[in-house]
Amino acid sequence: MFEPGISVYGKRSAHLRLRLLKDRVARYGVAAGGAAVIFSILLIFFYLFLIVAPLAEAPEAHEVAVYASQSESPVIYLAIEEQAEIGAVFERNGDVRFISTSDGAQIKKVHLPIPKGAQVVSFSAARPTSGVVALGLSNGQALVVRHRYKSSYPNDQRVITPEIDYPLGKALVDVAADGAALLKVAIQEEETFTLVGWSRGGMLSVVRASPQESLLEDEAGFEFERSSGNTDLEDIQALLVDPGQSNLYVISRGGDLAWFNISDLSHARLIEQLSITAPGVKVLKSILLAGGVSILVASDDGVINQWFSVRDKEGVRHLKKIRGFKNAGASQVLVSEYSRKSFFVADNDGNISAFHTTADRLLFKERITDASIRQLAIAPRADALWALDDNNRLHFWHIKNEYPELSWSSLWSKVWYEGYDQPEYIWQSSAASNDFEPKLSLTPLTFGTLKAAFYAMLFAIPLSIMGAVFTAYFMAPKMRQLVKPTIEIMEALPTVILGFLAGLWLAPLVESHLPGIFSLLLLMPVVVLLAAFLWSRLPIALRRHIPDGWEAALLIPVLIGAGVFALNMSSPLEQWLFAGDMPGWLRHEMGISYDQRNSLVVGMAMGFAVIPTIFSIAEDAIFSVPKYLTFGSLALGATPWQTLTRVVMLTASPGIFSGIMMGVGRAVGETMIVLMATGNTPVMDMSIFQGMRTLSANIAVEMPEAEVGSTHYRVLFLAALVLFVFTFAFNTGAEIIRQRLRVKYSRL
Repeated sequence: MFEPGISVYGKRSAHLRLRLLKDRVARYGVAAGGAAVIFSILLIFFYLFLIVAPLAEAPEAHEVAVYASQSESPVIYLAIEEQAEIGAVFERNGDVRFISTSDGAQIKKVHLPIPKGAQVVSFSAARPTSGVVALGLSNGQALVVRHRYKSSYPNDQRVITPEIDYPLGKALVDVAADGAALLKVAIQEEETFTLVGWSRGGMLSVVRASPQESLLEDEAGFEFERSSGNTDLEDIQALLVDPGQSNLYVISRGGDLAWFNISDLSHARLIEQLSITAPGVKVLKSILLAGGVSILVASDDGVINQWFSVRDKEGVRHLKKIRGFKNAGASQVLVSEYSRKSFFVADNDGNISAFHTTADRLLFKERITDASIRQLAIAPRADALWALDDNNRLHFWHIKNEYPELSWSSLWSKVWYEGYDQPEYIWQSSAASNDFEPKLSLTPLTFGTLKAAFYAMLFAIPLSIMGAVFTAYFMAPKMRQLVKPTIEIMEALPTVILGFLAGLWLAPLVESHLPGIFSLLLLMPVVVLLAAFLWSRLPIALRRHIPDGWEAALLIPVLIGAGVFALNMSSPLEQWLFAGDMPGWLRHEMGISYDQRNSLVVGMAMGFAVIPTIFSIAEDAIFSVPKYLTFGSLALGATPWQTLTRVVMLTASPGIFSGIMMGVGRAVGETMIVLMATGNTPVMDMSIFQGMRTLSANIAVEMPEAEVGSTHYRVLFLAALVLFVFTFAFNTGAEIIRQRLRVKYSRL
């Protein structure tokens, strides 16, 4: 009986409206979820891009002030303190004036103790951070002084006080033994002071002052060691001493360079003498780049060349021209930055150009005056410059140049770094020295990412696809209900656990059983085929005791037995074939180095993590192939294998391909396994016995230590952006291929 006033039609209509409402809500909910996913991905992309974008900003320089120098004597040196608020002007008459860089107001003036009758004829500055300079005099002596700046905060206001002191005392140092004028002088300081002078007649004089300590452990003066000799170079342009005070470079205006080892003054020796310019080309300026490894030589052909020593095939070091920077003009002044591998050039036309050696590029070029520039100083933080022109005007400019180390070539091409014998791809973001040359190539990290994914997929794809085929097409339903969830639940295993096991258990196991591992890879297919052949030869009555689809269970003890046998045979094989040490045999006989945590370990560990993803998707795709296609093929006389390969696999190919692409995406982005199971060394080597460093692992390792906003910090975000774009492009291409496969085989 129906309730009064409510018809069957009314109930059906209300149910239909409710169902339509649910469908509409579900449709909009799914659409909103998809849009939210896309929006989230775009947010991630734009955030990464926002952090990386400053790397592409062009350096800038703008004028702050111009004022008269008011110098009473020719200026021989300019310097700026760290805050770029005070500058020091050294004049040839021995005056040192400290003035405000912003308006030219004089803060302090000091007259250096130069003897009467002596004149300053040469000048040299040690490492910029030391503040030590040397004045070579016409009487063969040198005066060593240091300009320093002390900061105090009275009434919470910073006050910078400039000072001059004399690290070797006010007494002058006798450099030239015959009292001849020091036409060129060089100095370096790091506890020990080394002074080098050149005088007429080719006389080179070296003085080394080493600090002495008294019994009370306080300084008791300096002990002086001297050496002298002649050089056949004439018209010396510069004397250069490296910060380690081991190498002396004597450079002539004619383009000849003599390299001496002065680490032991009693046995100083000439290492090499060579020509560093083309015939007829003169040297205008030469300096040491920050760190003292590279020599920069500016010549009158408008080129600045970088030189440093490299080893030849016999292991002997020779100076070699590494790279050249053109369009530098007639270089009047050449100055290097305090800690970065940048240098500045001032020319006769009033232009200042900034270059970076590692990036191998011109950073910027600015015309700051219409007169020739005589002196130039760069602030310690490289955020300001101070220049003196021929009109006796000082120009103070601010510089914005945060990321000079980066260029397309430094990120993706081979770079010839200091201390290396050839151009290489190197990632090395930090070192113990402030003079370190950053090596930020993303190529070895990208290579490592692809290498890890390749070996993981080489291990995972055959096992997962073949396992999916057997499970979906041949396995009994009850066994499938047990096997499929078991494999899928493996995906929930934390990768940090897999990495932990791979690094601490699997890697040592592989190293100690290396012949057994390779034997196992060769033995397993043979054992499976042999077991299948023996099964086919058993009597039919005996085989009927095993239900169809359960035959695979019989392989479990066979595979376990084969594995145990292969591992137990590892030691005898190693003794028989590899003299008891296969890693050592590979190293000595084949020239292949072996790292315990290598690509083989990563391939097995990460392949184990990827297998559930590929297996699950591929198995579902194969199992979902309509049964009428299978039955129709069998009815037409095709064998089960023909039906599998020509009907089932083709129809399921879009799903199988999707599973493989999902596995590749998982392998490319994997972090913890490659972090814990590899040597984490960014090397470019495809060997299965070598490790690697991936983009994701590198980000995980170095991001906590990166200074926010630094070049290192932003390059790590660039690595993340590269990984993001690579994964996005790869998956997009895979989806296009999958759609084409679906259209092509949907007609079967």
